[in-house]
Amino acid sequence: CPVEATLDLIGGKWKGVILYHLAAGTLRFGELQRRLGGITPRMLTRQLRELEADGLILRTVHPVVPPHVDYALTADGESLRPVIAALYDWGRARQEKAAA
Repeated sequence: CPVEATLDLIGGKWKGVILYHLAAGTLRFGELQRRLGGITPRMLTRQLRELEADGLILRTVHPVVPPHVDYALTADGESLRPVIAALYDWGRARQEKAAA
């Protein structure tokens, strides 16, 4: 099922949120962790590795000291932009409805 295949790639607590933040542009590990608040470094590393293995993000290591690593969306990751935006809009509307 295509829905199941998509949810396998972006499902879970963190992957969609990581993709949402990377849609704004390239970010370093520490900046992602600050934006996600509450994710452990170990979990963030795991989620980033899975997204990279699935071809949704690109990890770039810059040869400087200390090492500089940043993450960005690949073309496949960029193609998820409308999906992530729709999830954001739906979630915001749901929060507003619950607050009313």
